[in-house]
Amino acid sequence: MKGDRVEIVIDAGGSPRTYEIRATRAGRRVEVATRRGLVEVSEVTRSGTPVRTARFMSSRILALVEHPADEVRSTAQS
Repeated sequence: MKGDRVEIVIDAGGSPRTYEIRATRAGRRVEVATRRGLVEVSEVTRSGTPVRTARFMSSRILALVEHPADEVRSTAQS
């Protein structure tokens, strides 16, 4: 959903670096997958096609924080 984002803090040999992957358009979402010592963060469309992908070595990740989009829910009360 637009507004989804993932922050990744990486140990870059002395000073930490922060990266952010964000769902930039309506209908897109951010997915996180861990495979063979790599963490892959992708922005994907509704059909599942990756638009943008970032890969990080899991041994270098200090923090990975997922921020879901704020959903505005309207409740109708009768």
